[in-house]
Amino acid sequence: MSVRKLVCTAAVAAFLLTVTAPAGAVEQSQTDQADALPFMPAPATQVWATRTLSAQPGQQQPQFLRLDIAQLTPRFVTSDSPGTVKITGKIVNVGDRKVSDIVLRLERGESLDTEDDLRKALREPAAAEFVQPNFTKVADHLEPGQQKDFTLEVPLRGPEPTSLAIEQPGIYPILANINGRPDYGGQARLAALSTLLPVLGVPGGETRGKPGAPAKLTVLWPVADRPRLVRLGGPGQSELVDDELVTSLSATGRLYGLLQAYEQVISSMSTSMCLAIDPDLLRTVQAMSTGYRVRGAGEGKGKAEAKLWLDRLGLAVKGRCVVALPSADADLVALNRVKLTNMRTLALTDGPKLIQQVLGVQPLPDFVWPEDGVLDQSTFDELVTPQPDQKYAGMRSVLLDPTGLADAPGTAPVGIAGQHPVTAVKVDSMVSDALQGSASRPRTLSGVTTPVESQPVSVQNALSVLVFRAGWQGDGRNVVVTPPRRWNAPLSEMTEFLNAAQRLLSSGYATQLSLEELTGSTPSVTNAKITYPPEAGAREIAPAIADSVTQQSVELSGIVASMQQEDSEHAAPADLADPLWLGLLRAMSGAWRSDEEGARSATYISQGELNSLTGMVGVTPPSSPILLGSGDSPIPVTITNKLDVRVTVRIVLADTPGIRKLDLPDQVLPARGERVVRVPVEVLRSGRFPVNVRLTTPEGVALGDTVKLEVSSSAYGTITVIVTVIAAIALVLLSGRRIYKRVRARNGENGGEAPSIENVTPEKSSA
Repeated sequence: MSVRKLVCTAAVAAFLLTVTAPAGAVEQSQTDQADALPFMPAPATQVWATRTLSAQPGQQQPQFLRLDIAQLTPRFVTSDSPGTVKITGKIVNVGDRKVSDIVLRLERGESLDTEDDLRKALREPAAAEFVQPNFTKVADHLEPGQQKDFTLEVPLRGPEPTSLAIEQPGIYPILANINGRPDYGGQARLAALSTLLPVLGVPGGETRGKPGAPAKLTVLWPVADRPRLVRLGGPGQSELVDDELVTSLSATGRLYGLLQAYEQVISSMSTSMCLAIDPDLLRTVQAMSTGYRVRGAGEGKGKAEAKLWLDRLGLAVKGRCVVALPSADADLVALNRVKLTNMRTLALTDGPKLIQQVLGVQPLPDFVWPEDGVLDQSTFDELVTPQPDQKYAGMRSVLLDPTGLADAPGTAPVGIAGQHPVTAVKVDSMVSDALQGSASRPRTLSGVTTPVESQPVSVQNALSVLVFRAGWQGDGRNVVVTPPRRWNAPLSEMTEFLNAAQRLLSSGYATQLSLEELTGSTPSVTNAKITYPPEAGAREIAPAIADSVTQQSVELSGIVASMQQEDSEHAAPADLADPLWLGLLRAMSGAWRSDEEGARSATYISQGELNSLTGMVGVTPPSSPILLGSGDSPIPVTITNKLDVRVTVRIVLADTPGIRKLDLPDQVLPARGERVVRVPVEVLRSGRFPVNVRLTTPEGVALGDTVKLEVSSSAYGTITVIVTVIAAIALVLLSGRRIYKRVRARNGENGGEAPSIENVTPEKSSA
């Protein structure tokens, strides 16, 4: 028997998005029952790449078909749902050969009745071969590049050959299975979608009974983005790193969708819904609404979109629950590791004030939701400590993932004991992780790294888990749902998830619980402890980035220490420094976890803004060489301050052979002022000297550029004069000593008689 080329593709198809995965093995079909090989379908929470028998390890997997699913209805089955499941989409030939006999069927597995079973299904696809209906033909064949639209409608129950045979409520794994026969190969599974279908009630059949104690639902809806602001200024003067927010704020964009989904349900879920807003995003959109520029691209184009979105956000949050994320969604643990206490405090105090100012609503006080929902013990201890001088009252409630707590049974809030007790609210990790998918927690299979997953498939799985919590775990548990910080699901998927929550609430399977009630409750468990998972530490901001931000913070602190407000009409040092501190926070944003390149780019931006500030104070180059008239003539140096604050500076002359700098006190430069300072020096020799001079703060932070001065001197310095005099005296003494010796020698030749002056004759020089 010749070696059959077995090649398959598996696709996790997003509802409204498209993803593709290579296939794994041959599947039995109606026409080909032989040589069936194990196949792992594309799971609900990640895209897997599996190997065929003909592929060698490390080889690129061939792909033939792509399955694009546009719609699955119903997404959540109840007794009043239609009696059929309908999927629509298209099949695309993405390979290099014709594929024939293309057929499709929906398969299902056994109901997942326990939490462990459901968690396993979120990690990898559950078996869906319990019911395998007949295939339905989709196309006779597809040439490379061709595509075919399809609609498949199958009964939920009944004896029909295509029925899913669902007779009882449950959470069912389902599999959309595409078979085909590529040229030079046999019939095989070439594309598949694996996901979960929640059935709370079977149409015309059994309905799941309501629990004695309904689940208590709380949804924290994040409105955040990665940092984009470079510089904040007046109308038309602010600068962004790019103009991508225009798309996100427009009618089909991500941030617009988040706001619209919230608006659609807030009237019926006003108690359980709470917005979590990144203050830096709010600051950025506000700057855009007054006109702005894009670095390297001129005027920004999103002024109208920003103003509309900001106005709608302001209307939507009036009288509603709002929490402030750390400004720029700063990584609090990373800030604490490098001892940037002032920046950590700024991250927590900046947001509430800005939200109050821009939106007119007071965020939930003393509440923190850290990145990934975890804190280490050191950061936790710092956060709960009040800092009255910095107007920080300390954290009194915190939202944490269950992996960030120990000795914290159940789902109710727990107390963390200490000098300042804290109430810890626990996220429902199964629902929230299903929404998160594998985008931030990539897994591997057989050495193949999984690509970023399709969020809409994650929404379907999270919806299924939410139904399981309400319908199968009727123990009055708290279900606190937190979508990913920068959630990128389409509006239709967000709406599907919230609509499912609404239906659970309206049917009595769940009830609303506000975040304020959770944080204000008195915990029955008060001895919970903070834990920090190792995988969270591995995702922190890279040490090289943190070191760069630390160095910049030292420089900025030194500059601020040298500043003073001139008078009430001039700026205060904080007016100039605070935007730079916020820029440093952007470089430490949690958005850069596992994205070192993005963090590095942010540090370059913050360093550039810091250099712009220090460049406003410096030495003005002279227009001509400087001529010194004497050895102790001072060197005139012109120093300039273009800032709107008074600055104390130190003039630093580089070591120069032939010139010695004498002591000079620090100089105070007035705001927007210039001074000529005569720097005392001592010239050690005559000649021309290149003298490098620059300014620093008293703490040593460099200001402006180094300026080279051309200094000329024909005068002798004091030391030179002293050396010359000493040399002259030594010459006279040595000459006198020589004459004395000669006189004594001549006396010896005359028998000891002192010769008269007349008898002393000069010696004749020898020829």
